[in-house]
Amino acid sequence: MNDTMGRYRTLRAHRLFWPAAVLVALLAANTVHRPGFLSVEVADGHLYGTPIDILRLSAPLILVALGMTVVISTGGIDLSVGSLCAISGAIACSYISQQPDQNSPQVVLTALAAALGVALVLGAWNGVLVAVIGIQPIIATLILMVAGRGLAQLITEGQIITINSGPYRAIGLGHVLTLPLAILIALAAALLVGAFTRRTALGMIIESVGGNAEASRLAGIRSGRVVFLAYVLSAGCAAVAGFMMTANVSSADGNAAGLWVELDAILAVVIGGTSLAGGRFFLGGTILGALIIQTLTTTVYAMNISPQTALLFKAVVVIAVCLIQAPAFRARLTRRGGGARPRGAADKPKAQVPA
Repeated sequence: MNDTMGRYRTLRAHRLFWPAAVLVALLAANTVHRPGFLSVEVADGHLYGTPIDILRLSAPLILVALGMTVVISTGGIDLSVGSLCAISGAIACSYISQQPDQNSPQVVLTALAAALGVALVLGAWNGVLVAVIGIQPIIATLILMVAGRGLAQLITEGQIITINSGPYRAIGLGHVLTLPLAILIALAAALLVGAFTRRTALGMIIESVGGNAEASRLAGIRSGRVVFLAYVLSAGCAAVAGFMMTANVSSADGNAAGLWVELDAILAVVIGGTSLAGGRFFLGGTILGALIIQTLTTTVYAMNISPQTALLFKAVVVIAVCLIQAPAFRARLTRRGGGARPRGAADKPKAQVPA
């Protein structure tokens, strides 16, 4: 019995326990409401079902949140990822729409390369403002958040650009080995970022910069370069997410694409256990956080909650998740619930102070 309780306490102390428990609770609540919620079937050689839809729709958020995790771990923030999604999607769709053969793989690859290049340049711009000039990250990225949305509108000329490109549509709706391609892209990105940050010294360098940039500089780490690369990575992840968003609807809307995704990404990072103050970061927790947010969105639609109260419902659940994860809150709740004091604590003699 004691061994079982010990293993439970060890499991509960794991940083991914509470996000995973909340995700399981959401899935269980949906299953009770809709018994066929977790059913998955194979049709035309592809997997279909609500769990597959949740994974596919969460892929763009996972990508954005991965880049946001690295930025936040350096002690920064990137509010421009939503605008970067819109810009990358607008450039790609605008280029494809002007080509006579929209189904040409070469045309699609050229469009993706051009859009990704522009996004990386804009990410480098954020990096220069923060790492070189020294502007506060929230202000530096807020500039591109506002100006970038206007830039996306200029690219699309204020219109919704519609395309009819099978290869581009496959980014968001295609399948490979029965699985949606978007899931595989997000998985590949997670493995790549994880390999660089957890299998090399880069992750420790990032955490040291986020924990104490000045101490890292004195230790010989070029913290400016690390911060610069973090914003470039975030922009690249946002660009690929923008491709998925626009591919899902085969169109680019400079005003609506990626709208408020930066807030969902920050929430996913926080739910995953990464501190906004910088330092330690947890990629696995970020992925779980993104899945929780998408599952919550699906739950809102499945339960026919009105759009007016959907955001409030989402905010309440996210606050509850963050409180459950907080050790101080759980400890205070346990004390108020009448938790027993450690045995022998009352009988322990106080140390005598010499006169």
